[in-house]
Amino acid sequence: MIDTDIQIIHPYIRNELMEITNLTSFKIDKKLLRKAAEKALEVAGNKKLKGISLVLIDKKKISQINKKYRHKNGSTDVLSFEKLNEIFICPEVIKIQAKNLKVSFKSELMRVLVHGILHLA
Repeated sequence: MIDTDIQIIHPYIRNELMEITNLTSFKIDKKLLRKAAEKALEVAGNKKLKGISLVLIDKKKISQINKKYRHKNGSTDVLSFEKLNEIFICPEVIKIQAKNLKVSFKSELMRVLVHGILHLA
């Protein structure tokens, strides 16, 4: 697990594709996220990857993780940690990106999730 001030239980249960922890006020369709993850892994040819930990966090937390592990200042939309099967996503950043790209929040969230999963696959 990534060393942050966030208390997250990593999903070591290997029969579950993805554990989702939402630490934001954004309403997230977990079923849709799991389905998108499953499809992304199928397309990538990796149907065996299980135990992904997806954590939705705010801009402050993702900025801290970005600084600590990538040595980059500022927030980002997604961070993936392959050895841990862990993905951090920031819905605040995704909302801004969706507006700039003139796409729906849901569409941009799916794109970012798939991007993060492909780093693990």
